[in-house]
Amino acid sequence: MTFEEVLVQSAPELAHGCTGKSLEEVLVSAKHNDSLTVGVYECAKVMNLDPDSVSFCVLAMDEGFEWDIALQIHFTLIQSFCFDNNISIVRVSDMQRLADIVGDKAAQLEDAHCVLITNPADESWEDPALEKLHLFCEESHRLNDWVPEISLPER
Repeated sequence: MTFEEVLVQSAPELAHGCTGKSLEEVLVSAKHNDSLTVGVYECAKVMNLDPDSVSFCVLAMDEGFEWDIALQIHFTLIQSFCFDNNISIVRVSDMQRLADIVGDKAAQLEDAHCVLITNPADESWEDPALEKLHLFCEESHRLNDWVPEISLPER
């Protein structure tokens, strides 16, 4: 049994808290390494053109968009693509917090519903926190939670 399995079984809220911090670290690191794609349409383009470059996907939903049918269709297609291509995927419920972490342009702040972490072409960037997130997703799949939700830490 791995440490992550013990955390998930004994204290799921602790595992999610640690995972939220790991997600924030990965997003900040990926942003500094130009390995982020932000926005539903931009992410769809990357997935279509170079699916092998995608390492991790984050979908964000907030109350203002939960009844947006077009966005729900996009999410379903993105999730399906991630499953078909073995890309780890998680949800966050605080889109504004996600936008604060990844956004540096006004347009990105408005469309932070989907964020992709990509691998640089030269493979020079590796992040141990990203490996933790992949392990978390694998463990969630074993527990039949196919798109686990992670809470990002407060500022």
